[in-house]
Amino acid sequence: MAKEFPPYVGATGILNSVLKKMIEAPPPSRFTQDFLTTKLGFKKGSANAVIPFLKRIGFLGSDGIPTDLYSKFRNHSKAGLAMAQGMKLGYHDLYTRNEYWHNLNKKELEGLVIEATETSPNSSTLKQIIGTIDVLKQYARFDGVEENKHEEQDVKVTVPKATEEAGNIQHRKSKKI
Repeated sequence: MAKEFPPYVGATGILNSVLKKMIEAPPPSRFTQDFLTTKLGFKKGSANAVIPFLKRIGFLGSDGIPTDLYSKFRNHSKAGLAMAQGMKLGYHDLYTRNEYWHNLNKKELEGLVIEATETSPNSSTLKQIIGTIDVLKQYARFDGVEENKHEEQDVKVTVPKATEEAGNIQHRKSKKI
């Protein structure tokens, strides 16, 4: 039985660009494909995978409404902490295997992802997962995450569960983080 894959996007360059523009643009009432295209300037295609991805890391609710993590990510002084919290939510399985996986070097991280997902070391999916994590780590600040656990407990986020196909998502019940 194949394991659930951690959240990832195929086009990590687009993910990085969307994250930068999310910081600059006023938040929408709902983060939709129309918002991606009209307000953030991304054509349909590779950018479409960003919305389910943002849901998996807790930046959007299942209805596309930006969460508190989204708001904190837009605040320069809280952006790194918000991304670290999003990574803890989206990459929960990796954290259960190694609570400091975000500090692993690339080879160790690849090994951990292979173990968690039972994917092949030569898999394009593995490369996309690692590439996605590399983008997120550029924004994340892990010092202070533990000190702010009381903030995390008050945030409710509905997180969709991905299947092997990155774009095919199913919804989970609300999860309190």
